[in-house]
Parts: sequence; C-alpha cells; structure tokens
Amino acid sequence: MTSFSPLEESCRLISVLCVWGINSDRICLNHINNGVLCIASLHPRPLSMLAKMCTLLLSALLVTAGSLVGRAPPKVIESCVQPNTVAMTFDDGPYIYQTVVSDVLTKYNVTGTFFVNGDNYDCIYDSDVVDRLRYTFMAGHQIASHTWSHPNLKKLSANKITEEIVRLDTALLAILGIRTNFMRPPYGNYNTLVRQTAADQNKTLITWDWDSGDSVGESYQDSETDYDKIVAEHPTTLLALNHETEKNTAHYLVEYAVTKLLDAGYKLVTVAECLDLPLYASQGPFGTRDSTWQC
Repeated sequence: MTSFSPLEESCRLISVLCVWGINSDRICLNHINNGVLCIASLHPRPLSMLAKMCTLLLSALLVTAGSLVGRAPPKVIESCVQPNTVAMTFDDGPYIYQTVVSDVLTKYNVTGTFFVNGDNYDCIYDSDVVDRLRYTFMAGHQIASHTWSHPNLKKLSANKITEEIVRLDTALLAILGIRTNFMRPPYGNYNTLVRQTAADQNKTLITWDWDSGDSVGESYQDSETDYDKIVAEHPTTLLALNHETEKNTAHYLVEYAVTKLLDAGYKLVTVAECLDLPLYASQGPFGTRDSTWQC
C-alpha cells in the first residue's frame, strides 16, 4: 500500500472532491508524483459554491506545494567518491559477532561501518549489547543508522518513518554520545516519501554498489568467490554490503575480503571517509543508564 505525506493526501482528497462535484465548472486538476502538486485551471464563468470552496482549498495548498516545484528528492548515495577506497559495511547488529568483525578490521589497521538497529536481533540497550557497541565504536569504526526495528520503510507513513529514525537516534545519543547523518534503509528499500522524511531528520540515505550475498543464502565460500571476482574487475571504488549477524561472515569472510582488497591496493575506510564527509554530525560523552534504556 502506497504511503503519502499529509500534503499529498490533502491534494488527492480535494482532487477527488472537485472532479466529482464540479465538472460543469471546468475545474481541471493535474497530478504530479501521485498528487504532490495540484494545479487548478478555472473556467472564467461564475463558479458554484463547491467550486469556490475547492479553489480556496487548492490555493492554500499551492502555497505549500509551490516550494516543491522543480525540487528533486534528496539523492541516495550508492557509491564512494574517493578514488581507490573501499567501504566495508555491516548491517543488522549490534549482534554477538560484532566484536569479532571489529577485531579483524583492527588487526589489519582498517576501519568499517556498522549500520545498526535498535531492536532487531538484540535490544540495543541490553548491557552486553551496549558493551560491544561501545567496543566497536572505541576501535574507530563508524556507527550509523539502520532504523529502530528494520521495517520496510516503503510501507510506512511519514510519522512511522520518523519514529523509526528518531528512536534509534535517541539510543545512539544516549549510548555513544553521537548524532549520525547516515542511514541505510532496511532491504535498501525507499521511495520519495522515505527520502524526504529522512532528509527532514538530517539523514543521508546510503545503499551499496556491491553485495557479498552473505544474507541471501550464499555460503561464505561463494561470497569469497564473489570478492575474488570484484577484486579482479578492480573498480575505482567499492561500497560493499555485508552482515555482522552472519557467523561465517564474521569468522571467515571478513578476513578473507580484507586481505584480498589490501593486496589489490585498496584503502579500506569508513563510509564517511570514502565520501569525504564528517564521521558524525556531533559527538559527545557516553550517557549513563537510566529507566529509559529499554526496548
């Protein structure tokens, strides 16, 4: 089911009302992007009371909608921009294998990016989860948003999308003292509403340009072969999707991939570094556990 913003819903409702009730008055409504913009073309002869009402309502909406004309939706970043960089990213944690992944990256003096949830595999406020998240953060790896509960954002309203973003933001600020500008939509799914709502929360959407396949049934050996193939192709940059929740990824695939990529001459960095952007919007001290730390 398609989700619409309040402006979109208002335009759609008024359009139905006007087209149904005042065809005789030549109120013509055009829709752009499922009703983001409503345009009324009025016949010069006297209008009925309903037509006048529709005209007034549309005029008010057009004041708001006018700012959207010609404005492209916020872009989604799919690739790194700094030459010869690889950003290895790890989704769906913080999970029990996160510190294993962190230690492998640290062993080779490289950094990665962890797109974490608030309540997916584990509750982010659990003591052991807080400990491993802080461990990874203190090791120099980037922590970014993957929403609170890992829903398909395309199926949510603007209010629900905002709740998913804000609830995790609150947790990351309390636990790590950070505000992140980076968010990966679960499943890589997004639409115009998701893009705009994320932008309203100062989030840049990050997807990927290469997938290790570790979360869709591939064995780690198959994923290693996939890394061999992409290294042989030697693209200028790589933004690689992996999952810290996969045991074999943590224990086998990460080290294999890191050594292959380093041998090929790549620099393994965070998403922020590969985009030449700040790591965090802000960074402060860790918070202290209180009664709000619960899922």
